Amino acid sequence: MSVVIDHVLSIRKADETDIHVISTLAHAIWPDTYGNILGEAQLHYMLKLFYSHDSLAKQFAEGHEFLIALMNAETVGFASYSHADKVGTYKVHKLYVHPMLHGKGYGKALLDRIVEEVKPLSAHTLRLNVNRQNRAIDFYKRYG
Repeated sequence: MSVVIDHVLSIRKADETDIHVISTLAHAIWPDTYGNILGEAQLHYMLKLFYSHDSLAKQFAEGHEFLIALMNAETVGFASYSHADKVGTYKVHKLYVHPMLHGKGYGKALLDRIVEEVKPLSAHTLRLNVNRQNRAIDFYKRYG
């Protein structure tokens, strides 16, 4: 099932065939998101740690659900979440939208989709960790 917003953005579940797409998009987004927070060597290390083919395949195998956001059939963002260690609690592991599209509601749409998917699973808490220097921290605070 896809969610369509203004007939431009659609969100779909990802599977292992999307690993390359997720990795490619992460490599395009992370330098803008973390370039001022991490050094170049650390940035490359973290990208390899979290977004290599093997790492993403392991995340899928561990039960992480991935979503892909598409605008006019072009991938522009992604998110992942999974059940956390407490009953009714889910964790957002990743939420990224291409920097050129920040402020247009696509990150909110991805979070809304996660909420839509976990509510029927008796979820009452959605948690995430965010670097205090990440510009998106205000977005998360506004979302609640």
